[in-house]
Amino acid sequence: MELRHLKVFLTVADELHFGRAAEVLRMAQPAVSRTVRQFEQELGYDLFNRNTRSVELTPAGEALLEPAQRMVALEQETIRTVRLAAQGISGAVRIAYAGIATIPQMSALARAVRREMPDISLELKSQTYASQGIELLLSNEADLVFGRWDYLPDEVSTHVVSEDALVVAMPTSHPLAEAESVSIAELLDEDWVTLAFSTNSVLPSRLAELFRAQGMNPRIAQEVPDTLSAMSLVMAEVGLSLTLASVRDNFRGSHIAYVPLSDAVARVDLQLAWRGGKESPALTTVIRIAQGLSEPAAEDETQPERG
Repeated sequence: MELRHLKVFLTVADELHFGRAAEVLRMAQPAVSRTVRQFEQELGYDLFNRNTRSVELTPAGEALLEPAQRMVALEQETIRTVRLAAQGISGAVRIAYAGIATIPQMSALARAVRREMPDISLELKSQTYASQGIELLLSNEADLVFGRWDYLPDEVSTHVVSEDALVVAMPTSHPLAEAESVSIAELLDEDWVTLAFSTNSVLPSRLAELFRAQGMNPRIAQEVPDTLSAMSLVMAEVGLSLTLASVRDNFRGSHIAYVPLSDAVARVDLQLAWRGGKESPALTTVIRIAQGLSEPAAEDETQPERG
């Protein structure tokens, strides 16, 4: 059974006239009649009753109508799907993200993709740490990753989604809770709540870097698995926590204050990462939409190192 047989059959069934069907198909009438006869021979049943005055469907022809329509529609949908995928208008893109500070930007991207390219589906993967997202990227389990990194492999390309800054989260009862800014030198004797240093996360790295500049190591009261846990322990007065301005904007508690850090430190911008040279048309489209949502920060020595 060939699709051309089905298309000719459906046209004749619609017109119930071989001459008119031939005009619609832009075929010679004998060719239409021959195609229908070949199809009937293949099936072993007549599909039309013909005489000099009329053409009508046989019971076999009536039974074939619906499945023939489905098969032709499936072919058309298949062609459309392939065409849209090749043009970057459809397809699936897997996005990994980590942390509450990432959600607004990821949501903005999802809304923009849905608005501009509704045939592209986004598969979201929530991760605890940005380093896990890069592992998914390199193992081809994710196409795009939101995160903050100090070091990235050479094959990974990035785009700055939003600039960010460091703040110190502290209980509202702390003497510096209402300060306009604070330096690490003022906080050397404090206890700290932080993500595990073994996670290769940016925040523990920045905390260690700031303390090294003072010739000291931070006094860690507790390591936690995620930012929400850290902020909860800050409100419980277990210690201070080095975090992001974007966390401040997305997590408000009645017993927590966020004070800007005055120390100069490497940037902690949120970035979107992907494997350069491995972009599918759909991925290229999503990257283009993401780049249109934000202006990348100027390149300088504080960008993630390669290698």
